[in-house]
Amino acid sequence: MSSFHRGRLIAVEGIDGCGKTTQAKMLSKALGALLTFEPGATALGKEIRGLLLDVSLPHPVARAEALLMAADRAQHVDEVVRPALEDGKWVVTDRYSGSTLAYQGAGRQLGVAALRQIVEWAADDLAPDLSILLDVPVPLARRRLASSAPDRLERLQDDFHERVREGFLSLAAEKDWVVVDGEGDTPQVHDEIMRAVERRLGLPGSRRFPSEGG
Repeated sequence: MSSFHRGRLIAVEGIDGCGKTTQAKMLSKALGALLTFEPGATALGKEIRGLLLDVSLPHPVARAEALLMAADRAQHVDEVVRPALEDGKWVVTDRYSGSTLAYQGAGRQLGVAALRQIVEWAADDLAPDLSILLDVPVPLARRRLASSAPDRLERLQDDFHERVREGFLSLAAEKDWVVVDGEGDTPQVHDEIMRAVERRLGLPGSRRFPSEGG
């Protein structure tokens, strides 16, 4: 497949409460891109998501949790992401491989290096063209989530989420991700993300993003 006609894959990553879901929706709309998410974007993935996050179901051990995440991604890539890219569409995904490395590798302390091969295999070596990390301090993220019903991972203690945040920051430095301060107001964060996308990838079709000052 010619890379000239291939769409682009953008992953929006970050700890729970960072604002990534809102920003992924805004970004996909601005780009005219397909919006998807992990875990749970496919029929099989929806069942896997329940096993992973539903507090009423038996808790998977950490290794099983990582493998379930990988299974969701394998289905997601084959059923949703790769077909869209091959059709020339841009895709914005709310979480991708980086989340497994940060949550299960760093947060669950399974080891990022130990999981990397599994993660790459599950994704069939399909890496994002750009990963964007929305970074916020854990206390702020926890406050943002205070009014919602927490899932299994969101219920874990602050030290887990601190490890996840540090895992994301390490990945961002290693892989040259775009790191965006998620503490700003929603439009400001969106503007920064759009400028980063245009700088790194350009924009699809005839879309143009106005720079500061017009």
